[in-house]
Amino acid sequence: MTAILGVIMALGVFARPAAAVTGASDWVRTEFADVRLISAVAGTKGQDSVPLGLQFRLDDGWKIYWRAPGDAGYPPEIEWQGSDNLAGTAWRWPVPERFSLFGLETYGYHGEVVIPIRATLSQPGAPVALRAEMNALACSDICVPLTASLSLDLGGTEARPTAFAQLIDRFRARVPKNLSGLGLDIDTVTAVGTSEPHSLAISIHATRPLDTPDIFPEARPGFAFGKPDIAFSADRRSAVLTIPASLPAGSRLTGEEITLTLVDGDRFLERKFMVSEGGEGGVTNRWAALAAVLGIAFLGGLILNLMPCVLPVLSLKLVGAVKYGGADKGTIRAGFLASAAGIVVSFLLLAGGAIALKEAGMAVGWGIQFQQPLFLALMVAILMLFAGNLLGLFEIGLPQRVSDLGLSVSGASGHADETSLSGHFLTGAFATLLATPCSAPFLGTAIGFALSRGAVEIAVVFLVMGLGLAAPYLLVAALPGMARALPRPGAWMIWLRRVLGLALLATAVWLFTVFAATTEMLHVFLLGGVALVLTAALAWRAQNGMLGRRAGAPLALAAMMAVLAVGVQATVREGTVPEASAIETAWRPFDKREISRLVAEGKTVLVDVTADWCLTCKVNKSLVLETNEISGLIESDDLVAMRADWTTPDPKIADYLASFGRYGIPFNAVYGPGAPAGLALPELLSLEAVQSAIAEAGS
Repeated sequence: MTAILGVIMALGVFARPAAAVTGASDWVRTEFADVRLISAVAGTKGQDSVPLGLQFRLDDGWKIYWRAPGDAGYPPEIEWQGSDNLAGTAWRWPVPERFSLFGLETYGYHGEVVIPIRATLSQPGAPVALRAEMNALACSDICVPLTASLSLDLGGTEARPTAFAQLIDRFRARVPKNLSGLGLDIDTVTAVGTSEPHSLAISIHATRPLDTPDIFPEARPGFAFGKPDIAFSADRRSAVLTIPASLPAGSRLTGEEITLTLVDGDRFLERKFMVSEGGEGGVTNRWAALAAVLGIAFLGGLILNLMPCVLPVLSLKLVGAVKYGGADKGTIRAGFLASAAGIVVSFLLLAGGAIALKEAGMAVGWGIQFQQPLFLALMVAILMLFAGNLLGLFEIGLPQRVSDLGLSVSGASGHADETSLSGHFLTGAFATLLATPCSAPFLGTAIGFALSRGAVEIAVVFLVMGLGLAAPYLLVAALPGMARALPRPGAWMIWLRRVLGLALLATAVWLFTVFAATTEMLHVFLLGGVALVLTAALAWRAQNGMLGRRAGAPLALAAMMAVLAVGVQATVREGTVPEASAIETAWRPFDKREISRLVAEGKTVLVDVTADWCLTCKVNKSLVLETNEISGLIESDDLVAMRADWTTPDPKIADYLASFGRYGIPFNAVYGPGAPAGLALPELLSLEAVQSAIAEAGS
């Protein structure tokens, strides 16, 4: 009896739970696996959600399954009954590995793994009590159910990091996303085989040679996929992965939507595709897709000439054109070809910048330079100079070469060489620079295609877009008689210069308001004062003879240096700028997680991604989004409206755009029970298109 009591007491001591660890539940231990719930923060103060992790430690030879287990198994799942202050959870699955056994393909994890979970709180900042009933399947030579009751309480104290924050972050970094700039991408997905397509042919490419690529397809229930057969190119920078598929009775691969997770060492991504029809052998040339989009790119660049962002630049175009009245054809042709060259070269420079940002793994998008205070400060100063010159405030005298170059850009100086090819070239470059805040019809499609592909595709698509924007210049160069038909230069040009100078001044004021939205008020006052001093210095220099020539130049140089200093300081302090408060009361701030909850409640959600520097966005608001029809739906609670402000850089918004294959704005989407994944709307909105999408999403 004494021996038996001793054994019981020893077992009691052995089974006694270990001391509680801050931010973690107790381990639930089995012979083959241990599991617990961990948190990256120790409190919930100021938090609307909490980053959690479901941590497994598996013995050698044991595995658990991914969200799509493959030919067998099922993934871990949790029931949260009994939890307090928990609105919902979102799981994030790190990239899996492949397990091949007796012809069966399964996907999962071995060793140690943490599955990140984002827990949304019902009452932000309040304590949360988590009660989790976890159920999983662990397999080795045999498969055994793995169950665990996990309990974790977090108080309403400061949300300081726990010892598990880095561990959760390490596995969150292994969660694949639909992003560009990863050095790895999927080109085409086709159904191949005879007589009925029964395999997937997936064409991929990479910026550095592929090592051991693998891909994990997910489709609707009933579809199963085997291990890919990989055919590499000679340089191993591209490959075709052919995957055998098993289909439900009466189904076809063609037209099916699948999710692909592509992995190659430390590179991985996740994309959704619609399977297209292929041919025997399954190799679809990536250049065929590129050729199809080049026509779209040309149309997008051509239409960009008519977009509201480009209209202020028409002053430069008009002044440059009217001076050709009566000129010889050779002069006209050379000038317009130089302007077209300025546009095309500028687009190639934009392509080079986009490629460099992608290779660096940074966010890339159309018009993102307008998010930078330094760029905006320089543009305000330059536009005020051009406007002042057109308005006759100064007829200057900078050093002769600079004067000829700069004034011929505006086309307004009577002193500058009117046949200066460098000036015409800069006219085209400047027009391109001010055109980039706009996303014209077809332009978003072309840019989205280019930025989701490799360097060659980006360069070619941007080149063709540049040719589209330059097409009017090229037309005049081919038919110089169009310019010769204009009235000969005369006194009437003075009034034209003044009118167009006011247009440029209005553009400078617009950019100044954008600058004000991206930085602190101190920088706004500094830039305004410096820009006025710069203009006044040049005007005083022009009107005071020798004294002005001696004193005006140092003042102007000092003012330009001050502009640079203000822009740099504003850029450095950019992270301290408070969020804009100009979102209308009826429009909620954008929250991607909130969209799923609202749709689950049967709501229809309209998302508007905008920015202060996007003139097309303002046109969409004025003509469609702020009309009585749409405002009435919002006010009646039939429609939930969310607005995402991209005036300043925001990685969450950039990722959201990339999930739709978009890299520029305006962008609008409608969600609802009939369209939980969202319906993307065209760049230029119409009331009919928005109403139709709302009706479809709400059905």
